[in-house]
Amino acid sequence: MNEAPLLYSFRRCPYAMRARMALWVAGIVVELREVKLAAKPPELIAASPKGTVPVLVLPDGTVIDQSMAIMRWALAQNDPESWLTGDDAALIAANDGPFKHHLDRAKYPGRYEVDGVTDHRAAALALLAPLEARLEAAPWLCGESRALTDIAQFPFIRQFAAIDSEWFAAQPLPRLQGWLEGLARSELFASVMPKFTPWQEYDAPVLLGPTPPRT
Repeated sequence: MNEAPLLYSFRRCPYAMRARMALWVAGIVVELREVKLAAKPPELIAASPKGTVPVLVLPDGTVIDQSMAIMRWALAQNDPESWLTGDDAALIAANDGPFKHHLDRAKYPGRYEVDGVTDHRAAALALLAPLEARLEAAPWLCGESRALTDIAQFPFIRQFAAIDSEWFAAQPLPRLQGWLEGLARSELFASVMPKFTPWQEYDAPVLLGPTPPRT
């Protein structure tokens, strides 16, 4: 049996969510090491001193410790839904940069220093308008089927919507709201969201990934 890559992850982290979804779609089974962020295992720090998740350690010792790099690596191995044809780097950068900036400050007011923006929720909402416009032309952000760009942004928009679900539902974003609900209810998302206890050194391996078809 081939050795599975190790994935250090945290269930609720949006970066880890999107990495797990890409690994699953690519058919890559990983040995999951669920991390408790308040008590990070030394093995995680040894693999990636920055100490954030996700971190993927390949059987040859290669470490990939950025979520987008994990997604693109996984899909380079196997891309059955052609997700890489919908890799809009600029749109993903807007999500990971300005949108994430305002999301964090809207979700955790008072945690950050004042940066001159008085309403981070409104600022984040404004950044969703281009996505709504895209979804007017097609059911997914890059065309007729879900792709890398959809999955890269989905966990963050889900997190933003959850700050105040009634408020978000009342915004004039019907296509984006439908897109979000569809992904949140998808079999793919459910498959990567089971709960696991934090990993400890002597635990039996926990494998996460699609079951290979029987032959």
